[in-house]
Amino acid sequence: MDQEKRTFAELIAFLGDEVQTQHADVLLFTCCLASGLIDSTIYNAYNTFVSMQTGNTIFVGLGASNQNLRPYGWARSLTSIGCFAVGCFLFARLNHVVGARRRGCLMLSFLIQASTILITAGLIQVGVISTDLESQSQEKTQWIQEVPIILLSLQSSGQIVASRALGFNEIPTVVITSLLCDLMSDPKLFLLRNGKRDRRIVAFVLTLIGAIVGGWITKATGQIVPVLWLSAGIKMLIVIAWGFWQTGQ
Repeated sequence: MDQEKRTFAELIAFLGDEVQTQHADVLLFTCCLASGLIDSTIYNAYNTFVSMQTGNTIFVGLGASNQNLRPYGWARSLTSIGCFAVGCFLFARLNHVVGARRRGCLMLSFLIQASTILITAGLIQVGVISTDLESQSQEKTQWIQEVPIILLSLQSSGQIVASRALGFNEIPTVVITSLLCDLMSDPKLFLLRNGKRDRRIVAFVLTLIGAIVGGWITKATGQIVPVLWLSAGIKMLIVIAWGFWQTGQ
């Protein structure tokens, strides 16, 4: 019994350690890659983004004049915006309650993200939810397709909350517009050494690479599930990485 108590106490202490933020940007870069993979793929499947909410806002606006790409397409975009906002609220509260830089909080956050992608991939894999790639007619509204948008929008919010918690505001992981603005507005843009500039460039390039790779995989396979499995794997690797991450200042 004493041994069990000691083991439990060690586990709690392990999960309660605050991780070092040095080099944590590497893990956020992989989130940028995942964002590119998922958004390009989900847009192909549902004409909606789950990370880039600026595009969804425009889709909702076009829906007001009945110029959206699909009937009720604006509803999907509005769902994504709402769920992303809710996700930011929930992940931020998790950080507040548990401790934003505690190992356990970061592992739990990314485990939730990975799990939601896995659930989405599973539902599509077994045929519970179809995609526009598979649909014979895109005129018929399939409200069940709201489910992957809900799940993936919720998980994508965890990335940007984590980037803020770790102090890497220059790597939002889900936004390109502000990233490019901050990059080109940087007064130290042309200095030889500029960590924030370098991180912004890497984040942009990896998001673009993710989008390209996601597009090619979808085109080659005619399915979106392979990209979702890959993205879930990336998130699970991040969970494992936090388990081995150094602690202290």
